[in-house]
Amino acid sequence: MFKRLVIASGNKGKLREIQAMLSPLDIEVLQQSDFNVPEAPEPHCTFIENALAKARHASKLTKLPALADDSGLCLEALNGEPGVQSAYFAGKPSNDENNNAHLIEVLKQHENRFAYYYCCLVLVRRHDDPQPLIAEGIWQGSILKAPRGENGFGYDPLFMDSMTGKSGAELDPGIKNKVSHRGQALRKMLHLIEHLTY
Repeated sequence: MFKRLVIASGNKGKLREIQAMLSPLDIEVLQQSDFNVPEAPEPHCTFIENALAKARHASKLTKLPALADDSGLCLEALNGEPGVQSAYFAGKPSNDENNNAHLIEVLKQHENRFAYYYCCLVLVRRHDDPQPLIAEGIWQGSILKAPRGENGFGYDPLFMDSMTGKSGAELDPGIKNKVSHRGQALRKMLHLIEHLTY
């Protein structure tokens, strides 16, 4: 079992959530920025390919096992968009406020507000790991017409959880980690890590 793990992300919100969920393991969790690892390109059209590319990139440059997340918001009315382009829905550079404003504008012409967050986590023990660990999570809900709440990041102020009726930004972080797409995927990943044989 490895004792150190690098998180292949520069997103502070994701890092907080992942570190909180991995805290029960006796593993030192490091950020790729600790090693001056630049962000990896994400050229692929699927979450799993982008997550794998990011994990391999971080592992190759740090010589450590690496965990990467690729996640996004998918809307039924938009045929799955923004999907893998969620971070750049309103264009580059990435900006949560602009993305949320753009989403509100785009959905004005749609009555269907069903949406879900999807997360794919990939862990590689080395950059050329032939058997990466893969875990997925889906968080179902709908898009509000105006932002609510002060917590979270990304589209959380607009995403209403179907179970609680609260926006992702209104949920206590502990509750969010239990119900969210990333929380679901991380629990599955914890189980996979705990049952590793090498």
